Amino acid sequence: MIVVDGRDTGIVIGNFENLEELLVKIMEDDSLEGRVVTDVFVNKESFSEVYPHQAEDIEASEIRSVEITTVPASEMAASIVGELFKVVRLMDLGAAKVAELFRQAQDAEGLEVYRDLLDVIQDFMGMVGLLREKFGTTDHPAFLAAADEISALFSEMLEVVENEDWVLLADLLEYEFIPAVSRWKQVLADLGEDIKVTAKG
Repeated sequence: MIVVDGRDTGIVIGNFENLEELLVKIMEDDSLEGRVVTDVFVNKESFSEVYPHQAEDIEASEIRSVEITTVPASEMAASIVGELFKVVRLMDLGAAKVAELFRQAQDAEGLEVYRDLLDVIQDFMGMVGLLREKFGTTDHPAFLAAADEISALFSEMLEVVENEDWVLLADLLEYEFIPAVSRWKQVLADLGEDIKVTAKG
């Protein structure tokens, strides 16, 4: 039996060679457009691929049941925006920690935490970019200003790191980066509104 969001699809497991073929067929259904899969259960056990195309290795003869749970993409996006507010707080704390380490002349540890901070910022910006591409309804001035500000700040910080001026980097993080990061809360709030508009549309 193949069930999607509590509804029996009527699709016959025996018509497929493996789990991957079966999942591809299910995802072709028009009713799943604009929805995101959150859970897949095979034979009542949670399934997620450990390696690419693992589903290909599960033969149809081994499958008794498949249950899939989905949510609207806009609901998932709203949930991600909620998590991104937490990331802003983490970036804030991370920048303060790096500044503190450099001020205490713990340069090696400061650099390590600084690199981690850069990775978090990169992922954050990437996710905001993706969400704006998919759900952004207008170019909000807060986004354009925040993006320009962080971009200029990155260039400046890169130069300071090349010059190994750790005290100046600490100043930049504390007095410019932390206020710049807090301005992303408005960007996230605007994005949240855009997602609501898209969901209603």
